[in-house]
Amino acid sequence: MWMHSGTCREAPHRLLSRAECRNPQEPPLVHYTRTVSAILLLAMAAPSTALAQQLSKPSDNGKVQVSPDRLTLPVGEKAQLEATILDKDGEPTKGNLLYLSRARRSVRVSRSGEVTAIKPGNFEIIVRAILPSGRGPEAKVIVSVPHPTPTAIQLTGAPSKLYTGTTVRVTAAVVDKKNVARTDLTVALSSSNTDAMAIDAYGYLTAGRPGSATLHANGGGIKHEHPIVVFENPVRSLKLAASHQTARTGDVVHFTTNLRSAGGSEIDSVPVHYTLHATPDDALGNGATGQIEQDGRFVAEAPGLYTIVATCGSVTDRLTIRCNQRLTQKRKLKKIGHGAVLDVHTSDLWVWEGVDGRDYCVTGTWGANGDAIFWDVTDPSRIERIATVTCDARTVNDVKVSEDGRLCIISREGASNRKNGLVVYDVTNPKNPKRLSQYDDELTGGVHNVFIDKNYVYALSAGRRYDVLDIKNPLAPTRVGSYQIFEPGASIHDVWIENGIAFSSNWRYGVHMVDIGNGIRGGSPSNPVKIASYAYPSGWNHAAFPWRSKDTGKFYVVAGDEAFPHGLHTKTKPTYARGWLHFIDFTDLDEPKEVARYQVPEAGTHNLWIEGNLLYVAYYNGGLRVVDISGELMGDLYRQGREIAWFIPTHPRAVVPNASMVWGPQPHKGKIFFSDWNSGLWCVELVEDRGRRR
Repeated sequence: MWMHSGTCREAPHRLLSRAECRNPQEPPLVHYTRTVSAILLLAMAAPSTALAQQLSKPSDNGKVQVSPDRLTLPVGEKAQLEATILDKDGEPTKGNLLYLSRARRSVRVSRSGEVTAIKPGNFEIIVRAILPSGRGPEAKVIVSVPHPTPTAIQLTGAPSKLYTGTTVRVTAAVVDKKNVARTDLTVALSSSNTDAMAIDAYGYLTAGRPGSATLHANGGGIKHEHPIVVFENPVRSLKLAASHQTARTGDVVHFTTNLRSAGGSEIDSVPVHYTLHATPDDALGNGATGQIEQDGRFVAEAPGLYTIVATCGSVTDRLTIRCNQRLTQKRKLKKIGHGAVLDVHTSDLWVWEGVDGRDYCVTGTWGANGDAIFWDVTDPSRIERIATVTCDARTVNDVKVSEDGRLCIISREGASNRKNGLVVYDVTNPKNPKRLSQYDDELTGGVHNVFIDKNYVYALSAGRRYDVLDIKNPLAPTRVGSYQIFEPGASIHDVWIENGIAFSSNWRYGVHMVDIGNGIRGGSPSNPVKIASYAYPSGWNHAAFPWRSKDTGKFYVVAGDEAFPHGLHTKTKPTYARGWLHFIDFTDLDEPKEVARYQVPEAGTHNLWIEGNLLYVAYYNGGLRVVDISGELMGDLYRQGREIAWFIPTHPRAVVPNASMVWGPQPHKGKIFFSDWNSGLWCVELVEDRGRRR
């Protein structure tokens, strides 16, 4: 739903913002005709209890007639619904139509009734009449989306040769013509020669004696054969070594093996299997946890003794190392100042040094009247509101300032005329921002997030793509390029630019790296070219921050989730978000892999920032968190004790009283500024906490 800024990806006005969100467990996606949209906007401008009651009150008279009332629609294809409102006598009558998908991540319906199939399954579309007297009758349309025809079986990890006594794991999937896995179909694996090679129910191949065997894969009406030759294992001795004999929780220890033949020659082509045994320091019921990868990397999450066992055929070796509790110096986030916004929700922020040498911040507002608030934060203990600009919008979700501190771009969602887009301001004097221009060409679906890089603005368009706008002349921005994922149900939530590469967050399609001037793929702002991508199963990818570790040289993209499985509460009670940060190693662009996570129990992430080896993450109901990300990363950083400090902002008169909902952090000149959805702008400082170490 939200992003490196914020909220619902495509909410044309406040009432619909929640229904348009990307969270799979939010209420269904609703689309209204233009007439009804205007009524709803009027209702928000002048709230009416009577109108609200009318819109929620069903009518017993008449019906909605829809054609067709059943659809069979392949993935990626579209169909148009035609609906008519009939009165109690069966005659057409006046009214407006509301189209609602009960599974918007699987089947989408537009305001005009166009249905798009995204995922296989059986789903329901509701077509509801809105009459002058209030809510009218409704009809249901059953949409069946068949699974794509299976075309092949893909094997992962299947070797061409094995050595006696060794084991490897093979996975198999039935895929369609686009290589998308058919998760509804299973693959049965078997061996043609179980004496040479046996396979268990979990795909583990174990070589018995020399010979040839064929791995048979059968699923979805497709058969696949993979030949494997089993050789005599030449390994007669194995010696295990570790990069460290003593480590801390969270430190990655590398185990290596020296394999030798009967004649003493070194062997490096035979696989070794690693396992571990843990003996915890804490004997009070807590288990000592650790993780060993089959490439020999190990990390501990709790202090204790860890014995690593390496096996190759009939030979084995073991080595015990000591892992101590990580002595992270616990620090405090000390409150320095608060710029209170207690009447409306606050969205994203941007802090910068002005051309006059003073420090400023701009914050957006969510579900309100289109305000962006400017602050003087030169003395962060006395944050001063210095200006407010108002545009035609319900939500100013994102705010960005150019590197030279002269231009501010604010995004617009929920404009009264549906011409959303963005607005450009001259902020040479932040006390008196001057409106220079606005741009809404083909951005009418709402701009959720923006990013400024040199002379270009990258603006999300209706959650479908990002457009590249040339702002060399800020009085007349022009579109020069665009990037979009052309797949069923593809959408985008955020874009972040660094070193000529655009990092976009695309929900279930994950993180995309795109060359927009770096040169690695010959891309430019007018010709964005994809470099690499990575998607994870939950589909919650909401934000991305690129970072190269100076300690290891590895290049990561830290991808943040956003999810509201328990609902998003705007007024009456706290929201209990979920999700975590995914550390994706993009050092090898051809094979990115997820290596670590930071997951705070019972809370959920929003935006993040990295400075040096410190990670600052807005953890919504979990407050602001600061995490040590030094060294090589692997496993769960939270459980390893890498968290340095946390701060949970509350205010008794906040929009949701005493409820933290931290949106986004930004470090600036030794302080950390962050916005809180319920209570405005905050500034904290990381200070020593001499009373505690852990």
